[in-house]
Amino acid sequence: MITEVATTAEHVVNELPIPAPAIGLLAFTGLMGLLFVTYAFRSLGSRH
Repeated sequence: MITEVATTAEHVVNELPIPAPAIGLLAFTGLMGLLFVTYAFRSLGSRH
């Protein structure tokens, strides 16, 4: 009975909406953008 359930069960595949390297590039680009924004405000604490 267990083998019948195993053979008739559907195989669920979760595919990514975009390729995996593209996800990495998007994450890298977003983090670099945050780095540049942080770097742009580096001297605001020392202003009078």
